[in-house]
Amino acid sequence: MAEERLQKILAGGGLASRRAAERLITEGRVRLNGRIVTELGVKADPRKDRIEVDGKRVIQEPPVYYAVHKPRGFVTTLSDPEGRPSMRELLKPHGITARVFPIGRLDFHTSGLLLVTNDGEFSDGLLHPRHKVPKTYVVKVNGLMSPEDLDHWRNGVELDDGRTQPAEISLLRHEERRTWFEITIREGRNQQIRRMGEATGFAVMRLARIAFAGISLEGIAPGALRALTVEELVELKKQYGVPRSPGVGRVLASEAALHGESRNRSTRKPGGSKPGVSQGETKAPRRADGKPGAPRHGRAPIERGERGDAPSYGRPTRGEAPAPRGGAPRGPAPRAPRGEAPRGGAPRGAPRDEAPRGGAPRGGAPRGGAPRGGAPRGDAPREEAPRGRRAQREQRPQRDETPRGARPTQGERSERGGAPHKGPPRGRSGR
Repeated sequence: MAEERLQKILAGGGLASRRAAERLITEGRVRLNGRIVTELGVKADPRKDRIEVDGKRVIQEPPVYYAVHKPRGFVTTLSDPEGRPSMRELLKPHGITARVFPIGRLDFHTSGLLLVTNDGEFSDGLLHPRHKVPKTYVVKVNGLMSPEDLDHWRNGVELDDGRTQPAEISLLRHEERRTWFEITIREGRNQQIRRMGEATGFAVMRLARIAFAGISLEGIAPGALRALTVEELVELKKQYGVPRSPGVGRVLASEAALHGESRNRSTRKPGGSKPGVSQGETKAPRRADGKPGAPRHGRAPIERGERGDAPSYGRPTRGEAPAPRGGAPRGPAPRAPRGEAPRGGAPRGAPRDEAPRGGAPRGGAPRGGAPRGGAPRGDAPREEAPRGRRAQREQRPQRDETPRGARPTQGERSERGGAPHKGPPRGRSGR
């Protein structure tokens, strides 16, 4: 940070105005790095040097920038020897603790926009004549102004201190014998518009500033204020080079980046897609075990495996076998050859007695037999008894289907070698 004069540093610390700070220096009440300073014009760096007033160290306040709607009947100073209301009484209800001062001045009977700050460089940059900062006013004059009179104001009016620079004027309306118009000037002469009215024979009856350096009065009630936005400060920096404080620059850069990110979020289209997700799909939800589940709608993202397979997070498509629990990629389901029983039993068209229920388990391999896709477990495959009630019934000895009248006698059974039946009649419990 460049070195500044002591009185400017003291004024920036909120201790007093520059004039009062000069008196503090000449009275010997200011110390710079432990040495008493009594001469004006001594410079110091507030970040490196230690500055004290009456034994208390001076700490510069953070810069603040406000737009105030000054009503009529206030002077644009912090105190008035005549006892009239000043800016101090206007700013006190808002709880501003920093020692701010107005940028420029408005007359006692003039209302409108007034910028206040505690940044001296900011004020000097906006008031310097080389920047030609625009100031816009709404004017009410006594009398009906003709287009020639308005052109006279546009081209410049001869005053005591010289001819005024060209101004921008637009007619608003005529009321009885009054004229309302809007004027934009780029000079800072004392009471310039009122003097232009006196020089042309149109006395100014009402004057209000509605804009200054691109800052508008819109939305600010009389006596109220608001802080300048980041966008407004950035635009002032581009147009007029102020504010130049390094701390302000860092704050503006960070807030501008933050506001840019929030704008990007707000300007994202509702139907737009997020990074990594194609249009028409949403991210797959998570299951209880933490693995990705099925997508809510649309296609799921495709990820290539080691063998070139494309596993899907959704349900298997038509002709696709369900994935085993081991995590192997899903592939097409193997089709059973003609004549073999599918999962549920016999193929279509075959007699129901040919294929027992529950004969072959799902997957084609019998339980306890050879594993899927591999060799038998032992030297020879084990044979299991057929499972299911139907298969067990078929293994039982079949009953004689001979009619009752044609049944053989006991002698015929004995000749055939069968043992005579001595128990209770078949089909009864025997009890």
